[in-house]
Amino acid sequence: MKALVFNKFGGPEVLEYLEISDPVIGPDEILVRMKAIGLNFADIYRRKGNYHLTGNSPFILGYEGAGVVEKTGANVQGISVGDPVAFADVPHANAEKVAVPIEKAIPLPETISFEKAASGLLQGLTAHYLTKDSYAVKENDVILVHAAAGGVGQLLVQIAQLLGGRVIGLTSSMEKASAVKNAGVNQVFLYSDDWKRKVMEETNGKGVDVVYDSVGSTLEDSFAATRIGGTVVFFGMAGGDPAPVNPRMLMDTSKTLTGGDLWNFLTSHEERAARSAELFRWIEDGKITVSEPTVFALRDGRKAHQFLESRKSTGKILLRP
Repeated sequence: MKALVFNKFGGPEVLEYLEISDPVIGPDEILVRMKAIGLNFADIYRRKGNYHLTGNSPFILGYEGAGVVEKTGANVQGISVGDPVAFADVPHANAEKVAVPIEKAIPLPETISFEKAASGLLQGLTAHYLTKDSYAVKENDVILVHAAAGGVGQLLVQIAQLLGGRVIGLTSSMEKASAVKNAGVNQVFLYSDDWKRKVMEETNGKGVDVVYDSVGSTLEDSFAATRIGGTVVFFGMAGGDPAPVNPRMLMDTSKTLTGGDLWNFLTSHEERAARSAELFRWIEDGKITVSEPTVFALRDGRKAHQFLESRKSTGKILLRP
């Protein structure tokens, strides 16, 4: 099979499109022929050596995608050859075929395409736990979403509003602001604006109830825009590591800092199935919309990585074998 691989850490230039051996599945795994593969910032972090990688060189990136079952292990029940499935947390997805543990395989409803599943599953499940678990959004909560034009950002905006919140989005350009508005945000500000002042004006000097911060380097500013007793949810560092947080500030302002990591919530097949079912139902009912992805051929993985790192993208980037 063909796969996008690399042997050393570095920039997009380390990626190579090569012929390698097909994966060998175990008794509790299925072999999936990939139709669409999600590209995420985590793939960039792994390519650079900032995140842990499984296996040995040549390394294969990717943890998310959708495809058709081509073979099943001896112990597999409930899934057959030819079934459409997706996954959000299986390594080595940047390949034509992937060995998927049965507990991590999510059957796709007929109404959810491979592209939509690969575009919305990982980011949708991330937005789901952020709004349900890290901070449970309530009716009339005022919410600030960083990087609101990104794949997670657009879904965060929609799910937070679906749960009754009023959302302010932050983004870096007028073009991205348009994408955020299309996602239905109540208000959007640019990072180049004096956005903290504008957020405070928008909330009558009070500050927001919760900030979802995936940028990292903005953490101190996020606290400045949060009301007394409010919460900052830190779940990414696309803009760099955050400065240390002073616990005395937390005590004096009664504010809360909490972290978020999807893998701490997808702890069983039942969790994956239940959360995915609710996400798919929202999509099927038109309550949330997954924006059209930008698609690259898997062989053009270098270009896809360059595009994601350029910060020019909105929504999801997919790789197609």
